Amino acid sequence: MNSNDRTIVGLAMLAHAMVHTYELSFPIFLTVWLSEFGTTTGTLGIVVGVGYALFGLGALPGGVLSDSYGSRSLIVLCLFGMAGSFLLLSVSPTLPVVALALVLWGLSASVYHPAGLALLSKGVSERGSAFAYHGMAGNFGIAFGPLATTLLLLAFDWRTVVGILAVPAIVAAFLAFRTDIDESAAVEGQETRADGGVSSLSDFLGTSRTLFAGWFIAVFGVVMMSGLYYRGALTFLPDLLGDLPMFAPVDFAGESLEPARYLYAGLLTVGMAGQYVGGKLTDRVENARAIAVSFGLLAVIALVFVPASNAGLVPLLAVSFVLGFCLFVVQPLYQATVAEYTPPEARGISYGYTYLGVFGVGALGATIAGVVLQYFSSTVLFAVLAGFAVVASLLGTLLAFRGPSTS
Repeated sequence: MNSNDRTIVGLAMLAHAMVHTYELSFPIFLTVWLSEFGTTTGTLGIVVGVGYALFGLGALPGGVLSDSYGSRSLIVLCLFGMAGSFLLLSVSPTLPVVALALVLWGLSASVYHPAGLALLSKGVSERGSAFAYHGMAGNFGIAFGPLATTLLLLAFDWRTVVGILAVPAIVAAFLAFRTDIDESAAVEGQETRADGGVSSLSDFLGTSRTLFAGWFIAVFGVVMMSGLYYRGALTFLPDLLGDLPMFAPVDFAGESLEPARYLYAGLLTVGMAGQYVGGKLTDRVENARAIAVSFGLLAVIALVFVPASNAGLVPLLAVSFVLGFCLFVVQPLYQATVAEYTPPEARGISYGYTYLGVFGVGALGATIAGVVLQYFSSTVLFAVLAGFAVVASLLGTLLAFRGPSTS
């Protein structure tokens, strides 16, 4: 990588880690909010689901803005906005104010993925490596968020912890503001539309029709299923693990430790390896076939998760770490697949639609999980998750037998 590549990758890694640090701290706070506000998993699933939905719904306008105005400025705004939302959350006295803070976080965080991935796909020549390192940074945040939150909660009340967590985003925003990069270095010389970006409603509708008239619609189906599985599996997993007798709270030095939270953080840490492998695979195998196989494995994992948790600690650890690996190996695969089907000047809007599917539609996974757990059981929840994975695997198989990409 040259200097511009390294700077872009570094900026994207930093911002990606921040976004997911906050995103995956929420499931840890759920266990606190259940008792703090005397509410139910169904209600909290809706509250968190709204914030997560906006995380996805805002991705589409974020992608449009990225194509029109560039990625770096949006990343800076994202980081400042997330910091502000956590500062509001730190002084939230009631559940409705918590919901408002989560709405502000979702809107702020939503612009990152289309902006960051458009930046990587257009600015970095070694795209597979860039996606690999970018994904690893995201998983560092995904693992660091729950772990840091868990450790801080040992010493401080949850509102203080939220305030502390706001500080890194402020620092990251200032660093991002000072970067100097060429956002289109990797696509210079390629045939692109002269105006670049989306400048009107008719332009937006025309670009959208062009995207969904081709195989991108199948990719969009894959990312929706991925989002539903991801959010449905992770949102209440700390609470599900905490209900197992083997993970009963342990008193240590006057504090109550919850082993389930550490397993949760470990599962997410394993995802770093999944992101790295997935990123490297994008340059070495046909992405669609890898998507079909990976989601097939996720379906199997969902079906065996509850039996493994009832079989003892070793089977549960094994299936948890395989879940962590496979859940994240798919992400670089579909990110690279999006780039295969979209022209450079529409890359932002393409990733906007992608993360509308992953985090917007996918946010329903949190609500579905909360309602299923309230009225049915964890066995039913994981059966539903297996269904999402099967659909994604079938769509990957369809893409594997497609005609050549035309973009």
